[in-house]
Amino acid sequence: MTITVDQIKNLREATGVSMMSCKKALEEANGDLDKSIDILRKKGEAKAVERIGKNTSQGAVVVKTKDNKAVMVELLCETDFVSRGEDFLVLADKLADKLLAGEIKPSDRDLPEVKDAVLKFGENIQIGDMCVCEGETLGNYVHSNKKIGVVVSLKGGNTELAKDIAMHAAATNPLFKFPEEVSEDLVKREKAIWTEQLKTEGKPAEIIEKIMMGKEKKFREENALVKQMFVKNPEKSIEQLLKDGGAVLENFVRFGI
Repeated sequence: MTITVDQIKNLREATGVSMMSCKKALEEANGDLDKSIDILRKKGEAKAVERIGKNTSQGAVVVKTKDNKAVMVELLCETDFVSRGEDFLVLADKLADKLLAGEIKPSDRDLPEVKDAVLKFGENIQIGDMCVCEGETLGNYVHSNKKIGVVVSLKGGNTELAKDIAMHAAATNPLFKFPEEVSEDLVKREKAIWTEQLKTEGKPAEIIEKIMMGKEKKFREENALVKQMFVKNPEKSIEQLLKDGGAVLENFVRFGI
């Protein structure tokens, strides 16, 4: 198949590898971006890529709370100019208010307000995602540019603690709450890459097995919120922060544009 310049550019942006290496990897993977990354990593040319942001849309994230309920809305558009406009932000707020009041559901997409916005702004307007979180103790954080939002639900603790953890999750983008939640498919994919890398380094099979155990443990912990070191105090983990605050993590949701 023919590999396009855009495909090569996207792979280069994701990995930092040379254009020629990206082209060869894409050709070997028949244009599949994720497979191309795996090929480059197995060859030792690319470091781990946590996730590929295929969504290049602009937009805004809004959080609204009432009592023990929080909602979050991700509204997408095509340009930064529209995303920063007052009318666009008012629309995002309106959708969040409706979600909080139960007038719309998180799965709703074909809404009249959004259809009207397409005509008003002259570009594609879409609801990226919406969620409703309920819990004993809620905290949230929305980045100043409104591109990242997090809602955290705790059992016990206080709002300030939940907000601190939400701010941490906004910065580190964990994939899971706990190490045991890291999907086996994801671990299997990483193991295949680690094995090829270690073989290339000339490590014997019995040593590879031991190294793999340590790598898997580290990978699970790096991608689990509770095992990460708190960004505001790197000497303390989120797990310890929760324990000190008399809280248990129930859930977190992160939206990022």
